Amino acid sequence: MKEKAVITAAITGSIHTPTMSEYLPITPQQIADEAVRAYEAGAAVCHVHARNPENGMPVPDLELMKQIITSIKSRCNIVVCITTGGGMGMSVEQRVAPVTLYKPELASFNAGSINFALFPAIPRFKEFKFPWEKQYLGMSEDFIFPNTFKSMKEYCAIFAEHGTKPEFEIYDSGMVNNVAFMIQAGYVKKPVYIQFVMGVLGGITPSSENLMFLVDYAKKQIGDFEFSVCVAGRAQFPICTQSLLIGGNCRVGLEDNLYLDRGKMAKSNAEQVAKMVRMARELGIDPATPDEARHILGLKGIDKVNY
Repeated sequence: MKEKAVITAAITGSIHTPTMSEYLPITPQQIADEAVRAYEAGAAVCHVHARNPENGMPVPDLELMKQIITSIKSRCNIVVCITTGGGMGMSVEQRVAPVTLYKPELASFNAGSINFALFPAIPRFKEFKFPWEKQYLGMSEDFIFPNTFKSMKEYCAIFAEHGTKPEFEIYDSGMVNNVAFMIQAGYVKKPVYIQFVMGVLGGITPSSENLMFLVDYAKKQIGDFEFSVCVAGRAQFPICTQSLLIGGNCRVGLEDNLYLDRGKMAKSNAEQVAKMVRMARELGIDPATPDEARHILGLKGIDKVNY
């Protein structure tokens, strides 16, 4: 175990819809406020998506993203990790545009294509607040989240040009090979930062055995790297704790899990961060500050962003 661990808060994402939780932040102000609260609770990094403030639908709106990230930066020095995953139906150009325009310290980088299925959530709700929700979830039954080698090569060039560190999202073991290839091909330089994403239907399931396998396999394919773990659903806290036990970092937040405990919904991202901080400290691990996270992850610094 390490003495300091980076805790990330994934604020809103593009998976959960407003019907699923009244606490899901929607507007730029709500998303920024949640990021600041997560920072105050002990998060060193926040991962942000933009949503239509009228109905909560994920959107590739650069102005909304600017409102979110400038508001966060004006109030705290948390590391902002901007999504390039976006939402279903967005083009590659729309997804990577925030990196080109805002030059963040860190941005998500999905390391391969995947069936990204949300449709099993539909039967849990008799009706939805907004018409788009059911249609959006249903689309995922016939949706492949595309991240081809061509687009990943282009992403690597754009990230390098703007000094943005990729956070490689690994949904299954084959994506470890993809990252290893990109290193060998010279598209990206070591040391790399990997986030193992577990629990998405279409990717690897969350279990202690699977996490150990992914970390061991990545060590064999890549060598040394820094890693984090995020988990969709109820296994979030147990697997994130395991990550800390084996020298990793972790991500919590309403993008991944709407609950704080069994049967108890989280009222904010900060509640989940505070719980993860308590669990880490019980293990003798302190949450890294944003500046400590910058050192651990090898980031360029908040003074070099373009917002």
